[in-house]
Amino acid sequence: MRPRLVVLLLVLFGCALGAGAAQYGTLRKAESLRAKPYIDAKAVMTLPAGAKVELLDRQGAWYRAKSGRKTGWVRMLNVATVASKPAAMAKAPATGRAGTGAVVATTGVRALNAGELQAAVRNDTELARLDSYAVTETDAARFAARGKLKAIKLDYLPAPEKTR
Repeated sequence: MRPRLVVLLLVLFGCALGAGAAQYGTLRKAESLRAKPYIDAKAVMTLPAGAKVELLDRQGAWYRAKSGRKTGWVRMLNVATVASKPAAMAKAPATGRAGTGAVVATTGVRALNAGELQAAVRNDTELARLDSYAVTETDAARFAARGKLKAIKLDYLPAPEKTR
């Protein structure tokens, strides 16, 4: 083989290896590794803050991750990602602030589709937790007074017109 062809093949082979480089992350805080990408899914195991995980896949705001021999799902916002090789880091998408030294993180989350809504299950524990955040009208008025906020009255929206 010609020397140039050998060099070209080695470069192409090296690029192909770098393209499939694994991605790793470190947990920002303790996190449950879950069986499915849902907050109420069964916990496979609990990982401590600072745990290293291999990131296998992404679905919505969740990463499918591997820790030791266990695989499960962790919330994307709790994972600081690091590419395993410089070649993989170079292929990361630009954020629009490239070169500024500023770190930018974004998360894309989609709405639920009809099938997911139909499969939804009532979670009384989470509903009770939500209710625990409610305040009385008196407490709300005190809070507004401390912040020197003024109450305004808003009318209800008109009822939507019936469509045929």
